[in-house]
Amino acid sequence: GMTAHYLTSSAHADLIKEGEWCLIHGVGGGTCQWAAQMAKIRGYKVIGTVSKGKASVAENLGCDELIVLDEVPGASYEDYESVDIVARVKQVTDGVGAKCVIDGIGKSTVDISIDSLARRGIFVSFGNASGAVPAFPVLRLIGKSAYVTRPKLLDYTVDREELLWRSGEIFGWLQDGKLSVSVDT
Repeated sequence: GMTAHYLTSSAHADLIKEGEWCLIHGVGGGTCQWAAQMAKIRGYKVIGTVSKGKASVAENLGCDELIVLDEVPGASYEDYESVDIVARVKQVTDGVGAKCVIDGIGKSTVDISIDSLARRGIFVSFGNASGAVPAFPVLRLIGKSAYVTRPKLLDYTVDREELLWRSGEIFGWLQDGKLSVSVDT
């Protein structure tokens, strides 16, 4: 929950505002299930990617749009080439793109994430489910004056006050029934 919290509240450096689009990869997984719900609580419009096998979980998260993908046999992530995600994002956002992309998949989605960004959008790369994001030239971002960040939780819980703020919001949302928890069995 703490990771989902900092991803949706702080890691984007306030480059996304209420009513703007956020693309979140892998909303069927634990962190991004919560990230999708927290993004909705914050007023963002959410596009989630999810595997067919976890689509029923994702349907209950409140995403404005779900992009359902085939599964990669024997892997913990979706087949991100089974659907033209960039085209779907452009279609859903009326050609604007996502102001923020939250990506815990990594190697398989880096190009999709960057290409799905809106002008002055931010690519938040926080995980490596399909492998580490390879180095890329910063000029790759110039077409949209885009931003990129690779955050970690410890930099978003630097003192007790910040830790209590984050955990307090999470537990408050749980207590108010605003967050649901799904556990794979």
